[in-house]
Amino acid sequence: MSRLLVVEGLSVRIGAAEPVKALSFSVGAGETVAIVGESGSGKSLTALALMALLPRHAQAKGSIRLGGRELLSLEERAMREVRGREVAMIFQEPMTSLNPVVSVGRQIVEALQTHEHLSRRAVRARAIELLDLVRIPDPRRRAADFPHQLSGGMRQRVMIAMAVACRPKLLIADEPTTALDVTIQAQVLDLLDTLRRELGMSLLLITHDLGVVAQWADKVVVMYAGRKVEQALPDALFGAPLHPYTRGLLSASPRLKAGYTYRDGPLNEIPGSIVSAKGEKGCPFRPRCAVARPSCAGFEPELLPFAPDRLVACAFPPTFVGGEIVAPLGL
Repeated sequence: MSRLLVVEGLSVRIGAAEPVKALSFSVGAGETVAIVGESGSGKSLTALALMALLPRHAQAKGSIRLGGRELLSLEERAMREVRGREVAMIFQEPMTSLNPVVSVGRQIVEALQTHEHLSRRAVRARAIELLDLVRIPDPRRRAADFPHQLSGGMRQRVMIAMAVACRPKLLIADEPTTALDVTIQAQVLDLLDTLRRELGMSLLLITHDLGVVAQWADKVVVMYAGRKVEQALPDALFGAPLHPYTRGLLSASPRLKAGYTYRDGPLNEIPGSIVSAKGEKGCPFRPRCAVARPSCAGFEPELLPFAPDRLVACAFPPTFVGGEIVAPLGL
């Protein structure tokens, strides 16, 4: 599979803080890659760096190549040509991302007029087509509605319509199902996957919902405190998580048992908070890790291959016998 997006050594610095540190990953053509981690892991800042939408006081270093073109070196004017046409983003909360005093049809039209030289009638017709594409009923009438007149799920569909208006090669979805009920979440994710296949896009899915990852991702990147701590295919990650943080995330999440019921027993929690990683010497997860050793304070573990298609940044990854983890588990 050819690689559409290649990120190498991406770091984001804001003042003295470095919330994203030496992050590397890739997204293949037509592939869905999920970045997971709790709030504060650096997921959204990574997405903003890819779109060149970081705050002015933030600095990004490293390499971001889209289709072989380096994005970090582009001037803002050139990046505006890329943004929307080649890479687009769906933001977390559509109610705050949409303009409340402009109709949704007009907002979609603005995205089209920026990149495509079409007549007013043509772009309006295209906006209606896009609303129909994202399965909004009666799109001609809905195009004249304002965001507050739509439900949360329909606002999210409008955001998706705006993002895919110019058929970008890469679509970044930052927590696309936040604040939506379970049924609408499934509909939105199914829509994104359908559009990915129909439009030939790649999808970078940023989420903390492991259920979403299990069902939709082709590859998973786990982030903690701005670093990539594990990378794997979904079946391998869920079947045998390597990093203590990944194991903690899975043990804190409800999972289906026998295909129809939630597992028995209480959910486990990861002690402490991600704030403990600030200024931590050695492994940033050490203060919360159930299997930490004294030597973990002496160095930050490198991200190394553990098996084919698997990377883990842990000095003491588990050992497997007959497919079962036998050491040094503490979760």
